[in-house]
Amino acid sequence: MTRLSVEMLAADTVEPITSAGHAQLGIAVLAGIAVIVLLITQFKLHAFLALTIGSLALGAFAGAPLDKTITSFTTGLGATVAGVGVLIALGAILGKLLADSGGADQIVDTILAKAGGRAMPWAMVLIASVIGLPLFFEVGIVLLIPVVLMVAKRGNYSLMRIGIPALAGLSVMHGLIPPHPGPLVAIDAVKANLGITLALGVLVAIPTVIIAGPLFSKVAARWVDVPAPDRMIPTRASAELDKRPGFGATLATMLLPVVLMLSKALVDIIVDDPTHMVQRVFDVVGSPLIALLAAVIVGMFTLGRAAGFTKDRISTTVEKSLAPIAGILLIVGAGGGFKQTLIDSGVGQMILDISKDWSIPALLLAWLIAVAIRLATGSATVATISAAGLVAPLAADMSTAHTSLLVLAIGAGSLFFSHVNDAGFWLVKEYFGLSVGQTVKTWSVMETIISVVAGGLVLLLSLVI
Repeated sequence: MTRLSVEMLAADTVEPITSAGHAQLGIAVLAGIAVIVLLITQFKLHAFLALTIGSLALGAFAGAPLDKTITSFTTGLGATVAGVGVLIALGAILGKLLADSGGADQIVDTILAKAGGRAMPWAMVLIASVIGLPLFFEVGIVLLIPVVLMVAKRGNYSLMRIGIPALAGLSVMHGLIPPHPGPLVAIDAVKANLGITLALGVLVAIPTVIIAGPLFSKVAARWVDVPAPDRMIPTRASAELDKRPGFGATLATMLLPVVLMLSKALVDIIVDDPTHMVQRVFDVVGSPLIALLAAVIVGMFTLGRAAGFTKDRISTTVEKSLAPIAGILLIVGAGGGFKQTLIDSGVGQMILDISKDWSIPALLLAWLIAVAIRLATGSATVATISAAGLVAPLAADMSTAHTSLLVLAIGAGSLFFSHVNDAGFWLVKEYFGLSVGQTVKTWSVMETIISVVAGGLVLLLSLVI
């Protein structure tokens, strides 16, 4: 099914599934989100099942017929997977090629060879930001932990001085920069321009990652002074390889999709003529699908073949990259179903009506909603998907730039104060050998700084563009 036909299908079903009043809809939203939160936190149910059950609960509390609720949910699920599923898969393949070929290790070693002393935290944030572009957050952590621990141990650095910048780089990429799942879903939900969102996301990300990374790491190192735990240093991917890709080729491959998507956004602004041949070409090559597909194909040669991989080894690498993302695809799809149920039940219109009477800016409202869901569920992706569904109608009268800022406001809110209901919290705690209290003082505070700084920058940008 084409993207256009999916959108037409979604448009056909976006009719109110209930005519309930604002009060009943408000209760239905709270009840639906409460069901999701309860199932994830108390019953440890997988987020896919929790979102599915929560969507049905939302429709029931709103007084909607069950068949219409099911139609809304399945339509939203299908449209979301059609919109971002292939992109997530391509990103996973590129990330796996980068890791298994030793390309990530090559970038790390090259940058670390040029850095030392006070420059080391800045080198770590640069490494994490570059490597974090095509990688999911959890994969990025697993890939960078050996580097963080080895650098801290060999250079006699505070673990937090090196670790916090690396975590900040990964987290900012995860929350603000496509092609990560959260930003992609939000872009799809509010119909934002991907290239402009990417450009503004980079603009917001740079100062955010500097403040939350190298600068905050000075404070974090004073709060929590722990050595790197020897037991957590795993084997690096390139340890078993005879050769690995060059630095320039690896960096060019990773940045290729970003350059293509940004080029499309630039051509759209300069040419501004959909019939012009140049714009038509860049509309194709700069589309997320083609940009990521091109990077994957190029990566098979610049990463896989350069590492000495045979055709069979490359095929196996691609196959192994797809299995771990099944859960992510299902969560994202179910989140899209939840979003569509919210819209079809009239909740989006309700928020639009109510917000007219409030003096709170739409961008701040989006940030606050994402913060609330993040605190409740612990999942940045669930927070992004749910918040995007709730505030999507607010984007109807926004300019292209402000629609992109709405995506970034949601992404910033989704990173707020990671705590014990977030898998990332426990990943950081165990890898760094921290106590719960130490993890809160470092990781949780860092996530909050990212959320607040990025949210503030989005609001400032909204005043000048």
